[in-house]
Amino acid sequence: MRHFAAPANDSVFGFCSILRTFHISTKLWRRSCTTHSICHATKSKEELLVVVGGGAAGVYGAIHAKTVAPHLSVVVIEKGKPLSKVKISGGGRCNVTNGHCVDNMILAENYPRGHKELRGSFFNIHGPADTMSWFASHGVELKVEDDGRVFPVSNSSSSIIDCLMSEVKQRGVSLQTRKAVAAISILSGGKFLLEIQQHTSVHVERVEADYLLIASGSSRQGYTLASQLGHSIVDPVPSLFTFKIEDLCLRELSGVTFPKVKVRLKLDSVQKNIPKLTQVGPMLVTHWGLSGPVILRLSAWGARLLFSSSYKGKLFVDFIPDLHVETLKSILSHHKLQYAKQKVLNSCPPEFGLTKRFWSYVLERQGLSGDVLWASMSNSSLMSIGSLLKDCIFEVTGKGQFKDEFVTAGGVPLSEISLNTMESKVCPRLFFAGEILNVDGVTGGFNFQNAWSGGFIAGTTIGGLALESCIGLK
Repeated sequence: MRHFAAPANDSVFGFCSILRTFHISTKLWRRSCTTHSICHATKSKEELLVVVGGGAAGVYGAIHAKTVAPHLSVVVIEKGKPLSKVKISGGGRCNVTNGHCVDNMILAENYPRGHKELRGSFFNIHGPADTMSWFASHGVELKVEDDGRVFPVSNSSSSIIDCLMSEVKQRGVSLQTRKAVAAISILSGGKFLLEIQQHTSVHVERVEADYLLIASGSSRQGYTLASQLGHSIVDPVPSLFTFKIEDLCLRELSGVTFPKVKVRLKLDSVQKNIPKLTQVGPMLVTHWGLSGPVILRLSAWGARLLFSSSYKGKLFVDFIPDLHVETLKSILSHHKLQYAKQKVLNSCPPEFGLTKRFWSYVLERQGLSGDVLWASMSNSSLMSIGSLLKDCIFEVTGKGQFKDEFVTAGGVPLSEISLNTMESKVCPRLFFAGEILNVDGVTGGFNFQNAWSGGFIAGTTIGGLALESCIGLK
């Protein structure tokens, strides 16, 4: 496990010590920001950036816009709690990014939507190493776990939240919660006219903004605003979910894990072979079906196909992918000779690495009694066990929910934005970042990296434009 140490002396620590928990942080933020209108947060001659969405991409973008152009007024509008996904990610630890993909071409392959487009400048401008460096330089010590996932050493998402909120305060970003942008139009001079509504009020505040960054995640609000400004929307569907399996005996194995299986998804609506519908990795049995990294990756790559198939299909599982079927059958035959006088249930070949609970499931599913001796096992019985372990079929009857990371496939098409600036090709000075775009990654920190990269590129681009404008005025 690698660690990324934070600098010993950093002004972030003073404010971070006050904001110990997300609950306290949100209260402080709301108290300081929602009592003032946006007009009060800006000076008449200053240009204004409005960020729609106070998630990872929006907050990171706001910070970097203000870093590049300190004179720029930056206001973040958030209808709920800021950084709420950051709080729950990784079981409350916050899976910041992934530290195993040094090559950006390999990194891009972890995005079912975006794997072709993200091979270019996107991660070159701000990749995982840049993200880790930024957080480390702002007082957050990080660690890279064996599977590549990056977490704060504190194992608490509050470390990330407090860091970001400290930067928001120090940079002078105004964050206004319990507000939503109801409508947007473009004025004759090119500015954006935003209609902003308070959660508990019918009063509508109208604000003119010079720049607009929509980073509202997968909410309908963001899609509506993007449509109002001329963008098309790829219909969103769920990604990253578990599989429901109707198998009462399998439910009794809830909690059993397999370090490495090979899974293949077969859907009636798909006739051609799709390589990405075959995945290898760890799998977990749950009380409703199957989960774990291999299932989540499969759900992401098959998100649209599964949606169109009503989340029904066949899942073929190879529980021992590193052994050829003939080798496996040879092991069974050898085990029969060596342990002839032992009961089958009490003696599973150790080469398989299976738990006794699952071995019992295999025998029961094949209609074999675990009480018989190995000497009594017929060759056909050995063949059936081998076939099941290499090609076990499960009926997928629906999707479950992956609580750590709710992600959607769909949003603003990448063809409608410039990835090296995150600016709209349809509307000048309009920018997008995060999940509102038709980009989604597999589990492991890739979705947050999309947010950090997009937020950084959009923020620094906007800051650069504001700086140029300021210099031009002078």
